[in-house]
Amino acid sequence: MKLPRIKFVVMALGLLAMAACGGGTVKRVSEPAASIQQLSVGADGNWDVQLRLSNFSSMPMRFDTVSLKFTVGDAEAGTLQSSPSLEIGPESADVVSIALKPSSASRLLVADTLAGRRSLPYELEGSVSATPRDRSQRNFDIKARSSLSPAAGLPGVLR
Repeated sequence: MKLPRIKFVVMALGLLAMAACGGGTVKRVSEPAASIQQLSVGADGNWDVQLRLSNFSSMPMRFDTVSLKFTVGDAEAGTLQSSPSLEIGPESADVVSIALKPSSASRLLVADTLAGRRSLPYELEGSVSATPRDRSQRNFDIKARSSLSPAAGLPGVLR
């Protein structure tokens, strides 16, 4: 009769030992993402681009540099370049403001889109360098597609 109790006690201790070994948070570095949150056309025709950087990792990451070719419709607008040195928490996002002097073709396309109150497809392609906490810097390739639409009540703004 004591043998089943001993087996039970041994199994219970084994399970407790295994559970003790599995503790702690898994530190995972995932590829970040970038998207345009807002594009504002200034009176001088230049743009203020609000770039949303998303950290999908389970640890904070410092976003060191951004270099993304920005295409609106079928016109290359220019390159979004920044050195934000911005720390973004795990599974969070933040926004970086980047000034851009766009190409003539992209200016006309955005002006036409705003006047016609239509949506505008865009593409981002390039790289982002980020440093996960307690690790070395890494470069991540970014390729994103989405669209922007005129913001109601905000002239010259696409979201």
